[in-house]
Amino acid sequence: MAVGAFLLSAQFPGQGHGEVLARTVDAAVAAERAGLDAVWLAEHHFVPYGVCPDAATLAGLLLGRTRRIGVGTAVSVLSTTHPVALGERAALLHLVSGGRFTLGVGRGGPWIDLDVFGTGVDAYESGFPERLDLLLRWLHGTRVGADGPQFSFPEVAVVPRASEPLRPGGLADWLGLGGPEAEADPLRNFPRQRQEPGGRAQSGPPVVMACTSPNGVRTAAERGLPMLLGMHSGDDDKQQMLAAYREAWRACGRGEEQLARVEREHVAAGVVQVADRTAAARADLLRSMPGWFEYGLGAHRTVDGRERRMRDPRAYTELLCDLHAVGTPRQCADRLLATAERTGIRRFALLAEGSGDREATLHNIERLGSEVLPELG
Repeated sequence: MAVGAFLLSAQFPGQGHGEVLARTVDAAVAAERAGLDAVWLAEHHFVPYGVCPDAATLAGLLLGRTRRIGVGTAVSVLSTTHPVALGERAALLHLVSGGRFTLGVGRGGPWIDLDVFGTGVDAYESGFPERLDLLLRWLHGTRVGADGPQFSFPEVAVVPRASEPLRPGGLADWLGLGGPEAEADPLRNFPRQRQEPGGRAQSGPPVVMACTSPNGVRTAAERGLPMLLGMHSGDDDKQQMLAAYREAWRACGRGEEQLARVEREHVAAGVVQVADRTAAARADLLRSMPGWFEYGLGAHRTVDGRERRMRDPRAYTELLCDLHAVGTPRQCADRLLATAERTGIRRFALLAEGSGDREATLHNIERLGSEVLPELG
């Protein structure tokens, strides 16, 4: 099982933007120290729900501050960015980190962002597949052109090329990570470099796709991408989406062996709050998260004035406490193991900053690593 921290850079009432971002950086460093597998970074615009506007940029900083842990975006929003620009950043991070970067992408929402960045509501409602395909061609190609309704340009060279073989020894020297130990074992600084069957380093950064609807599940399956499932989904919802994914996968004529490999890469987002007593863990979240939801999600504006309904903040917090790893270390581990047994998902991105407090967040991550992970076997 691979357990990571999901960091939204959440701005709780009364906090400043710099304070929030500093907490995110400290939490990522703490996650590596605690032995977690990855940190996952969200991006949002114009709302205090999350104050990181570019997850890939923040990922670059965190890759430089850490040495082992994987860093992923959850997600980079394709509806408001040019796929080639995002592909260039992803290739850069993949190459200079020795393969520690994972690109998570998603459609985003019908927010005012679409107007501000000039992509328009069509980029959200119907343009995602074209954007995704252009991104994937860029990540795996050497020369790419486009002739579609959203993007049309002559063929150009892909630079830097994400599909090049990684050279961890040289990158370690470049990043100042060399020395006698690195010379003896050039992979020492990059132990997370993913391998394809046959022992070859993976071609380009891993890509996962956020899926919240049947259309999204089908889009991911048709392109062979693993899914990132939201923290609002319980085990029953996850099972339904996994079944739909398999159905769409087989409809494309792909093989079962490849399906099994991809299914090992699905990621489930969730919440974690570790305490000596279950009541204390729930109380910590119920004290802070409803106010954050109301303050943060309530600030969203739709691009075209369409009506939107927000969940009741307290009821949503209670639901998350019921669904996820909230309680004693043993209860947290049992919750993760139960989800893994029911769904087959073995990778988790767990929101660890639900208390809204820096020291409490760091302590929560430390307990996740020292008390929950050993219980997972």
